[in-house]
Amino acid sequence: MASLRKANAYRNVTRAYTRKSKYKKKGFIKAVPTHKIVRFHMGDNKKEFSDSVKLVSKEKFQIRHNALESCRVLINRQLMKKFGSKGYHFYINIYPHHVLRDNRMLTGAGADRMQTGMQQAFGKVTGTAAQVKKGTTIFTVNVPEDGVEFVRGILSKAKPRIAGKIGVV
Repeated sequence: MASLRKANAYRNVTRAYTRKSKYKKKGFIKAVPTHKIVRFHMGDNKKEFSDSVKLVSKEKFQIRHNALESCRVLINRQLMKKFGSKGYHFYINIYPHHVLRDNRMLTGAGADRMQTGMQQAFGKVTGTAAQVKKGTTIFTVNVPEDGVEFVRGILSKAKPRIAGKIGVV
């Protein structure tokens, strides 16, 4: 069974490693798995709203696609209960482009004869992540003027699901 590593394992933003091999087909990632984000725009995207509330990063980090989807579900469900399907516009500003790889190490009896260790440690693709710089807007919610404080509370509930320091603006 595939297990999901802790979010802080992928938190640091690093340049994508390019594998240099004498065999051309081993030098790149062949297939990128699809991300779990179902929708990027929710609510009424044609209507003009008076106020907007944003979730902004305070440092440089990575957010995995499953964390973005988890936050999206949480925020969208609360907005639907409060404003209905047409009383808000909620959208995700970032896209998970960065491919995450994992070089799983075998343990136990006979594991030393079954793998190459760090000799060919390119790793298998495990998912995707969005690399976020300081000051980047992650989520934006457009609402009427009377719903701003409610939306600030909802966005603060989504903070623990993201592995970096973020703030509500």
